[in-house]
Amino acid sequence: MKIFILVSIVFIGMFKIASASSVGFAQLQLNDNDDRPLDVTIWYPTKQTSPIISVAENIAFVGTGVIRNAALPNQKHPLVLLSHGYRGSWRNLNWLATKLALKGFIVAAPDHPGTTTYNQLALQASRWWQRPQDLVRVLNYLFEDPAWRTAINTNKVSAVGHSLGGWSVMQLVGAQLDRDSFKKQCRQYPNPRTCGLTSELGLSSPQPREPKSFNFYDARINKAVILDLGLARSFAIKSLNKVNTAVLILGAGVDIGDLPQVLESGYLAEHLPLLNRRYKVYQQATHFSFMQLCKANAISLLEEELPGDGIVCRDGAGMTRKELHNHMFDDILSFITH
Repeated sequence: MKIFILVSIVFIGMFKIASASSVGFAQLQLNDNDDRPLDVTIWYPTKQTSPIISVAENIAFVGTGVIRNAALPNQKHPLVLLSHGYRGSWRNLNWLATKLALKGFIVAAPDHPGTTTYNQLALQASRWWQRPQDLVRVLNYLFEDPAWRTAINTNKVSAVGHSLGGWSVMQLVGAQLDRDSFKKQCRQYPNPRTCGLTSELGLSSPQPREPKSFNFYDARINKAVILDLGLARSFAIKSLNKVNTAVLILGAGVDIGDLPQVLESGYLAEHLPLLNRRYKVYQQATHFSFMQLCKANAISLLEEELPGDGIVCRDGAGMTRKELHNHMFDDILSFITH
C-alpha cells in the first residue's frame, strides 16, 4: 500500500472577490425533466441588509441568517455548486454556503431525488447517473437564466460534494463508474456502508434507461472539492488517472466504524494525478463533521428519536465542530480562489 502524504494547503496569488455584508437566499424548482423535478437552493451576496431570517434551524441543528429573495448582486461573482450526501439535503452544507456567499460567491445546491431527506423513492435512487446530471441541470439553468447569468462569472465555477455528493462531483471532472472493478474491491474489502448500497443505488447491475456512456465530464467545472466521499472504489482507475481538473480532497480521520477514509479519500488521492490534487485529513473530524453545527442538546435529542443517530453530532476529541468548520472553510476558500 502506498504511503499518503498529507499536504498542507497554502496558496498565494488569490483572485479578488467582493465580499458581502448579507446573504441572499432563493429557492426554486427546475421542471425541465418531467420525471425528475429538481428543488434548488441558492445563496448569494447582496447589498440588502434586511429582513434577516434563520434557515436550516431546528431543535437539534444551528441555522444561518439570510435574506429571502434579496436583490441580486449587480456585478459578476464566481459560482459554487454543492452536492449533499446520501439521504441528506441542502441544509447539511448550509453553513458552508452561507460563509461562501459572505465572501462573494454564488452557491447553488440541488436536493437529489431518491437520495435526499424528503425523497427516498427507490426508483429515483437507483438512477445513479442522474445525480451528476442534476448538477449539470442547475449549471445550465444558471448560465441561461437572464437574471442569474448577469450575476455569475461563468469562467470561475467550482463544485463541492460531501459523501455521496463527492462521488457525484467527481463524475463531473472525469471519474467513471466501473462495476466489475467495484465488485472485486467489495469482495476484498466488503465495507457495509459503501458496498452495501450498491443495489439501492443501481450500481450492482445495469439499470433501465441507463446511459451507454458513463462519461459526465463538464469542462465548465474549474475546481472540485471532495468532502469525505464514499464509493471512491467504484471508479475506474484509468478514469481517475486522467482527471486534469484541480481537486481538493478533505478526509475525516476518525472512522465512524465502516467508512475508513483510507479506502475512500485515500483511494481517490492515490489514483488522481499528483499535480492536480491536494489531499488533507482532519484527524479530529468524523464523516459528519462536515455537516451543520449541532446544538448543545442535539445528541440526546437524536438518540431519543432514533437510537444511534447521535453519531451525527459527535466529533473527535480535542476540537469542536465550529473549530473544524473554520479550518475546513479556510482550506476550501484558499483552494477555490487560487
